[in-house]
Amino acid sequence: MPWVNQEMCTGCGTCLESCPVDAISIQDNERALIDEEECIRCGVCHDVCPEEAVRHDSERIPELVEANMAWVEKLRGKFETEKEKKEVLERLVRHFDMQLKVVQKTQERLQALQ
Repeated sequence: MPWVNQEMCTGCGTCLESCPVDAISIQDNERALIDEEECIRCGVCHDVCPEEAVRHDSERIPELVEANMAWVEKLRGKFETEKEKKEVLERLVRHFDMQLKVVQKTQERLQALQ
């Protein structure tokens, strides 16, 4: 999913004008924002951005991992004993294992469509 690096975006509107499904808008901060629900992942916005502000989502992996870890620490903070904290970690591992399985099954089905 493409995303807009807000620090790089100048709000020129080139991506907005080029989007075939009108999934991009200019926000109050005068920067582009891509609506993930409407985006069809065609890549046109990435190709036309003169500032290279439209980025690939793989660049966000470290940021997303850190967000997950912040969530984990927030949850762990709700427990007092080391035993409880260990138990919640075990549940979170199962949670992320389930998410991984969902991704794998989805990829299998996508590959079957090719």
